[in-house]
Amino acid sequence: MAFKKLILSAALTGAATNRSHCPHIPYTPVELGEEAKRAVDAGASIVHIHAREDDGTPSWRTEVFEQIHEEVRKRCPKVIINYSTGAIGLSIEERVAHLPLTKPDMAAFNMGSMNYAIYSKKSKQFYWNAVFENSFDMMQHVVKTMAENDVCPEMECFDTGHIRNAEPLRDMGLIPDNACYSLVMGVLGGIAATTPNLMHQISQVPEGAFWQVIAISRKQWQMAAVACTMGGNFRVGLEDNFYLPNNEMAKSNGECVEWGVKLARMMGRQVATIDETREMLKIPLTT
Repeated sequence: MAFKKLILSAALTGAATNRSHCPHIPYTPVELGEEAKRAVDAGASIVHIHAREDDGTPSWRTEVFEQIHEEVRKRCPKVIINYSTGAIGLSIEERVAHLPLTKPDMAAFNMGSMNYAIYSKKSKQFYWNAVFENSFDMMQHVVKTMAENDVCPEMECFDTGHIRNAEPLRDMGLIPDNACYSLVMGVLGGIAATTPNLMHQISQVPEGAFWQVIAISRKQWQMAAVACTMGGNFRVGLEDNFYLPNNEMAKSNGECVEWGVKLARMMGRQVATIDETREMLKIPLTT
C-alpha cells in the first residue's frame, strides 16, 4: 500500500518543564522564533507553541503570543503555526483570547477532561497532580472561536473517550472536515504509550481523517515508528521528549526533527514540505 507523505510536527516548548530539566528549552519570543526556524529547516511543517514569560513561567498574555507570532513569521513565513489552548486554572475565555489576535493556522483543541499528573516511582510521590477540565460546554466555546477565526482544530485525544467526544461536535457541525486527530500517549491520567494501545487508538479515528501520534518521553520514537508503518504522522520536539534515539539529550528542536526525518525515511516514508502539508490539510497560506 502506498502511503501519503508524512507530516512532521515540532512542539517547541511545553508548559511543565524548564531549563533545569533541559537547558535548551526556548522561553522568549526570539528564542521560539529561532527554534521554529531550526525545526523548519530540518523538515517540520507544523510548529506547536506554548507561550512563556522571559523567565520560563507559562504565559497567557496576548501580547506575548503576538510577539511570538511576529518572531516566528519573520523567520518562517510559510510554516503552519499551532498554538496551545490547554491550561489548568484559567477560564476558557482566557485560554482562547490569543486566537482572534494572532489567527494561527491551527490550534490545539483538548477533547475531554482528565486527571493530569506526573508521578515519581523513585520518591513515591506526585510532582504534579491536577484535573484538566474540558467539558462539552467549554469545548463548544473553543471550537466556535476557532471557526470564527479560520483556525483548524488539532484535536488532542489523551484517551479513547476523547476520540469519541468529537462525534457529537461533528454532528452539530462544529468540527470541520480537515480537523486533525492527535493521539496523545504516555501522560499519566491518559492512555499508556504502547503499541497495542496505539493500534486501538488508530482504529477509532474516522476513515480518511488526518491523524498523528504524540508520545511523551523516550517512547516517542517507538510510537513514531508505528505511526510510520500505519500511514500516519508524528510529532517530535522538546515539549514531549528531550532525548534522541541514541539516548543523547537533544540540543535543539532542529535535532529532534532531523532524527524524525531519519526515522521516517528508514521506514520508507517521504516527509511532506510545508506547501504539501498545507495542501493535504486544506490550510491555505494567508497574509
